[in-house]
Amino acid sequence: MKDYKRATRKFKIYWSVFDLLQKQARLEELRKVSEDPQLWEDPERAQKVMKQISALNQEVTDWNMLYQQIQDSLELANLWDENLRAELELETKEIEDQISRREFTAMLSGEYDRGNAILAIHAGAGGTDSQDWAEMLQRMYLRWAEKKDYEAEILDLTPGEEAGIKSITIAIDGYYAYGYLQSEKGVHRLVRLSPFDSSHRRHTSFALVEVLPQVENETEVEINSDDLRIDVFKSSGAGGQNVQKNATAIRITHVPTGIVVSCQNERSQIQNRENAMRVLRARLLELKEQAQVEQLAELRGEYTKAEWGSQIRSYVLHPYQIVKDHRTEYEVGNIQGVLDGEIEGFIESYLLSMVGERHP
Repeated sequence: MKDYKRATRKFKIYWSVFDLLQKQARLEELRKVSEDPQLWEDPERAQKVMKQISALNQEVTDWNMLYQQIQDSLELANLWDENLRAELELETKEIEDQISRREFTAMLSGEYDRGNAILAIHAGAGGTDSQDWAEMLQRMYLRWAEKKDYEAEILDLTPGEEAGIKSITIAIDGYYAYGYLQSEKGVHRLVRLSPFDSSHRRHTSFALVEVLPQVENETEVEINSDDLRIDVFKSSGAGGQNVQKNATAIRITHVPTGIVVSCQNERSQIQNRENAMRVLRARLLELKEQAQVEQLAELRGEYTKAEWGSQIRSYVLHPYQIVKDHRTEYEVGNIQGVLDGEIEGFIESYLLSMVGERHP
């Protein structure tokens, strides 16, 4: 009975954070928008609205179902009978597990946390080993997205000259994709016996992971077409050889900031340009957000510039096997499971460590 009361108290706390009435009002608002025939004249916008409705409806439904489950358990508790103890304990455990899962989504209250993400991976110094490591990380995140039922679309990929990849940009679409993936931003370090070293010596490889929020509303980031330099070129494969006869790849340079974005994964020049603009908007938004963070930090006297240097996580395959996050000290011995996309523990421990810091 004590566990049930504790679970009920936790539920009331997160229920207030969730703000059901506000979510239901927003859901009704989106449903009215979806009923407007003019919406469907813009298929891309219509698709985004329908995705929002689906995600929000699922969230509201889940909370209502949990609320009903608590009410049913309360009735069971009021009919207290020693024979009902096992059933009530099972119900209480299930309720606590559901509330714990919702703790993390309740913490993700940032402006872009509920939205889609753009994930970029860049091989660091170390030649083929680092490029192979970047490809291993690509596989890890794609497997994670698959387990979450998120949609993953490769926007741009530059293959390595011998193996692996030099860089990749992936759009990951799903509710809370950015909120979860922001924990992965930083340098990832791999220690292993190199399969590319004839002497089979131990090598340390690095890769940089970037995570950006996708900009759903284009008015958030205004881009003057006069500020863009657009180059068209042929897509290339491993070793730099051209893989298409037609020039469909796009490189966009934002002259005022020097940001360069390229996309070459689609066969359509128009689609590559649209994808490049998606990434450019995300990078410009990050630049704007970072400037605000730095300004606030400087006022507080705590600003230090983030550099390529220190890693956030180490993946050690030799002489022992362990994956350790250096920010939270969370570690796992099952490195193969992690590389297969089982990174929830790292994400959750990071989010818990950031409570009170991200949204003061």
